[in-house]
Amino acid sequence: MKFVFFDIECAGVRKFYAKICVFGYVVCDEKFNIIEKCDLLINPQGRFELTDRKGEKGIILPYEYGIFKKQPTFQQVYPKIKSLLEDGETRVLGHAVLNDVKYLNLETRRFRLPSFRFSFADSQLLFMSSINDFSHQFGLEHIANELGVEFTPHRAVDDAYATMRVVQAMCERYGCDLDGLCKELGFTYGKIENYTVTRPQTRSFKSYKRERKAAKIARANARIAFYNNLSRKRFKRGGLLGGKTFNFSRAIEDDVEQSIPLVDKIYSLGGKYSQHVEECDYFVRPDGDETDRTKKAVAGNKTILSLENLGELLNG
Repeated sequence: MKFVFFDIECAGVRKFYAKICVFGYVVCDEKFNIIEKCDLLINPQGRFELTDRKGEKGIILPYEYGIFKKQPTFQQVYPKIKSLLEDGETRVLGHAVLNDVKYLNLETRRFRLPSFRFSFADSQLLFMSSINDFSHQFGLEHIANELGVEFTPHRAVDDAYATMRVVQAMCERYGCDLDGLCKELGFTYGKIENYTVTRPQTRSFKSYKRERKAAKIARANARIAFYNNLSRKRFKRGGLLGGKTFNFSRAIEDDVEQSIPLVDKIYSLGGKYSQHVEECDYFVRPDGDETDRTKKAVAGNKTILSLENLGELLNG
């Protein structure tokens, strides 16, 4: 059994194309001894678009861009890439590899080539599952530093090499081979076939997604309960709050055991609640809240209250 680790750089990615310009790969044996290592440069057949639509967040590839026009096209290197990835004796791996597989899918469609057909593993998902943290994406550079692996970012072959060393380090940490690592983490390979891409999974990632889905449903139900209660409120003239308008941060709204009694108290004292930050006099947020709604309230010069401040006001 051999492994092929690969990484792709693109001249530009849009909805219907990826303009692959580099396919970097490392082939090694099961002991991570390198058999082949190569940066396959490709003519992207289009201009380089290395920023987002606002012209920001650009990356700089460590290549002279002029050389790409002299390179073979994707149609010409397609057989080579296909033979590497579809070799039945080879396991395919990459970092955040789902994106790279999608790029291959886009380019085969772009040039009306047969779909790739192979299974693949993701070093990023393996690492995140090993530490049980899916709160954000872990870049290859971060993981490499964590595991003591050195490389040059955005040079495709070096990214592929670093991915190999990351997987090797994880296997050594667990004291097993790749199959043992996948078994330990409950890993299921992703797959591409007939232009359809299925993402890889792990036991803990599935659990994380279930928990997020349940939390999303709970928040939606809480929001419905909060606004149903609000719709039944009637403005009371006079009172301690004298027609002052309040708005809460989303975190407070979603905690209906807290938010509904607060709104009831506000209305009983002659105040009212608006769903729109710009219409409020007082904006209430928990300590440390820096969400967009809070920033909007600050920018609008609203009076910002903590929950403790609100309690003092309601009892004043």
